[in-house]
Amino acid sequence: MKTVVWNLMLAAVVAFAGIGEATAKGPRLGLDVSPANGVLKAGEKQTTFVRVGLDGFKLEREKQRPPVNLAIVLDKSGSMQGHKIEQARKAAIDAIGLLGPNDIVSVVTYDSTVSVVVPATKLTDKQSVIAKIQSIMPGGNTALFAGVSKGAGEVRKFLDREHVNRVILLSDGLANEGPSSPGELAALGASLLKENISVTTLGLGLGYNEDLMTQLALQSGGNHHFVEDATQLVAVFRSEFDDVLSVVAQEVDVTITIPEGIRPVRVLGNEADINGQKIVTRIAQIYSEQERYLVLELELPESAADSKRELATVEVSYTNLQTKATDHQQATTSISFSTDEQAVAKSVNRDVMTDVVALISSEQNKLATSYLDAGNFSACRSTLQKNAAFLATNAERFKCPDLKVLGNRNLDQLKLLQDVESKGSPAANFARKGMRFYQNAVDLQQKVALPGSPAPATTKPTATPATQPASKSSGN
Repeated sequence: MKTVVWNLMLAAVVAFAGIGEATAKGPRLGLDVSPANGVLKAGEKQTTFVRVGLDGFKLEREKQRPPVNLAIVLDKSGSMQGHKIEQARKAAIDAIGLLGPNDIVSVVTYDSTVSVVVPATKLTDKQSVIAKIQSIMPGGNTALFAGVSKGAGEVRKFLDREHVNRVILLSDGLANEGPSSPGELAALGASLLKENISVTTLGLGLGYNEDLMTQLALQSGGNHHFVEDATQLVAVFRSEFDDVLSVVAQEVDVTITIPEGIRPVRVLGNEADINGQKIVTRIAQIYSEQERYLVLELELPESAADSKRELATVEVSYTNLQTKATDHQQATTSISFSTDEQAVAKSVNRDVMTDVVALISSEQNKLATSYLDAGNFSACRSTLQKNAAFLATNAERFKCPDLKVLGNRNLDQLKLLQDVESKGSPAANFARKGMRFYQNAVDLQQKVALPGSPAPATTKPTATPATQPASKSSGN
């Protein structure tokens, strides 16, 4: 990370925001577009950030939640024998108990081959499904790609825009049958996202490929969980089903248009395509009362004092699972320039900055992972230490305890790697899986506890109430 970016993170910020209002009956997502600085220094070429935030409306789950179309895909290879398969069956059965008769469920298992234990069907006979899950026994290799593909095939039987379409994949080992690279699984995830199917991946123990599992989840818009011990599976399944059963919007397509003269540098928080002045991305789902955001870094040319410049126009369309309609919303944001350094310093938007800091921390954690992979343990440890200090400084600056939690997770990883000088050691393996989990959770604002954190919580830093967006706008 360039020093200038780190310095910018420690500087100030404020904003304008746009919130779409409904044209159809029923609730809609809140759309908030805010720059990191409401005022920037005139006469300088510089970078700044714009956050695009989407707020999920509140859902009374039992009365209003949409039906789910769910495939549970379980690894039953030889390594799953004993306690692991017992806990996997228990977790799957517990999850079935959370579903209703209008939900669609299928169960797929895989080892060297793939089997459909429960074909996709409405869940009108839970006991029959539970009995079939109880009959699952382990044996064979790990045909992970084929298992996910078959699970997606079962979801496709009832695929429509009014269901929450999800594959939940559990694996404890390396894919050793069929396609097995992170790139191949990432491509599968990206293709499923286009079909409105997300894949959540659960990596059990220390034997699975975290790059493969995180890429599959990331590219499809699903969550990734690092499950250290099989006894945690029931709790993790329940946490995941809390998300699945609270989706309020899906197929969320975001188009950001940047005026000529401003250069889009990168997008943090979601995979995106930058084509000239257009940025296009899709967010798979928004959950009830979740704030989902991404951050755009922009390079601005020199601008005259007392001038104003438009930064971005954001257009969003999505399937509203409450109204069954396709909603369209739009918002625009701009920024002012001044020679008054005090005015620039006072324009801090704490809410935006906590989110920017979290996403920058994920990028630095990825850098530490790359050093670990290269065997440069000193650089890995130094980057984790610097990232923890960066998060602690900003936690204090913006009065945000969740940033301190993220800093502590980096320190946890640092402690694991303190005396490591071999990539293949158990401590390095454990730390690396935790690092990939951290990155995925922060980037996608995943509603799970990070390894080492005291209780389940969103990884999105909690913004302080000070300095709320100054104004709102809406459109269609």
